[in-house]
Amino acid sequence: MTQTAPETRLTWTGALTRRRGLDLIRGSNLLLVFLLLCVVASLLAPEFLTTRNISNLLQQSSLTGIVAVGMTMVILTAGIDLSVGSTAAFAGMLVAVLIAHGVNPVLALLATLVAGAVAGLLMGGLSAYLSLPSFMTTLAGLTSIRGLTYLLTGGTPAGGNLPQGFRLLGGGFIGYVPIVGLIFIGVTIVAGLVLRATTFGEYVYAVGSNREAARLSGLPVRAVTAAVFVISGLLAALAGILLTSRLTIGQPTAFNGLELDAIAAVVLGGTNLFGGRGGVFGTFIAVLLLSVLHNLFNLLGLSSFFQMVVTGVILVAALILNRLLEHRGNRA
Repeated sequence: MTQTAPETRLTWTGALTRRRGLDLIRGSNLLLVFLLLCVVASLLAPEFLTTRNISNLLQQSSLTGIVAVGMTMVILTAGIDLSVGSTAAFAGMLVAVLIAHGVNPVLALLATLVAGAVAGLLMGGLSAYLSLPSFMTTLAGLTSIRGLTYLLTGGTPAGGNLPQGFRLLGGGFIGYVPIVGLIFIGVTIVAGLVLRATTFGEYVYAVGSNREAARLSGLPVRAVTAAVFVISGLLAALAGILLTSRLTIGQPTAFNGLELDAIAAVVLGGTNLFGGRGGVFGTFIAVLLLSVLHNLFNLLGLSSFFQMVVTGVILVAALILNRLLEHRGNRA
């Protein structure tokens, strides 16, 4: 007998509850590792716990973190977005060019965010409505959007005389806390609430868990798929704006490799690359953990090559741990 839509909905709702339990376990484990790493870092490098170092650490990790939040939502639907680095660079250049040509900074910022959302919509639309692999569509986006970034000014930096108010977004502080860090925290909280407390969030998990079952349940699978790419493009544009604000100039070469850093943080944070499992809390902790690790290596004067090796080993270990947890959850 064919399963009815309400019965199907109950099935994936129950599965979603079990997966959220596993996500909580992963997040708790990662948090413990992060706290342990902070203790070790403070013992090996006493300057690690200085206010200045912690403030700089949060500021440096925030841009990757903002992009990683959007990447988490894409990966939860079993997609991938390789265009985020190029979108962020394009946004950083676009906002600088618009302000340099006399556009009101607020309007320039809003227009740039819309441009990032449109880029995400194009990537997601091709993937959702034409059934093209997101890997290939966003790989094409990585190249073409980066090309548009160079075309804006012929490959030269833009801006250099940005308004003080705009510069505070990426380079300002409230006490010892960087404003960009507060934005990162705010984006994470909002995304977490959307995923955990809204119907759209349930749809995201359902689509990533089983796309066909979600379609048979009457869920707007294509719209959800396109929507998470829009969010990813929007957050990538925000990161580009914040970098230009901090540097006071738009750099066309910025954010090379950002997509790989974001994916690494998402994977380390416990989100399944095949969708349906994970969340932004784990991504948030993972971004900070990787940032602390790199910061510790720098304080100890270790080679950047050594840092790359250790980071790769940590990611492989995280993948193995996540797979073991999934097998245990499936047996339960």
